[in-house]
Amino acid sequence: MGQFITRSDKETRQLAKKLAKERRYKVVGLVGELGAGKTTFVQGFAQGLGIKEKIISPTFVLIRQHKIPKSKKTLFHIDLYRLEMEREFEDLGLKEILQNPEAVVVIEWAEKIKSILPKIAALIYFKKLDDHQRKITIKTLS
Repeated sequence: MGQFITRSDKETRQLAKKLAKERRYKVVGLVGELGAGKTTFVQGFAQGLGIKEKIISPTFVLIRQHKIPKSKKTLFHIDLYRLEMEREFEDLGLKEILQNPEAVVVIEWAEKIKSILPKIAALIYFKKLDDHQRKITIKTLS
C-alpha cells in the first residue's frame, strides 16, 4: 500500500489524519516496538475523524471509546500490550467489536490477534529510525 518516512510526531499525526479522512479502513492494526509512534498515530487518526478530545494510550484500561462527531460511529482505541493469552482477547469482546458496523477500530500491538482481524484490515508497521524519524509501512491483509 505504501511506505512513508516521518521526521516528527507532527508528521506522523498528519499522515494518520490524512488516512483517517480517506475512510478506507474500518479496522487498522498497528505493529511496532515501544515508543515507535503507535499512540501518536492514533492521535492523528482521531483528529482526521473529527474527534477533538485528548487521545491517550489505553495501556491500562485496554479499550477507550471516542464518539465520532456527525456520525453514528465510535472509534475504539485498543491496546493489547499487556495481554498474552487468547482467552484474554475473547474476554475483551474483540470479535464483537470487530463485527460492529458502527465501529472504527485501531489496535496497538495488533500482531497478537492477526488471525482474527478481518481481511479488509490495514496493518501499519512502525520502525523507529532515530529519536524523531520513523518508517511507516502500510499493508492490507487481503
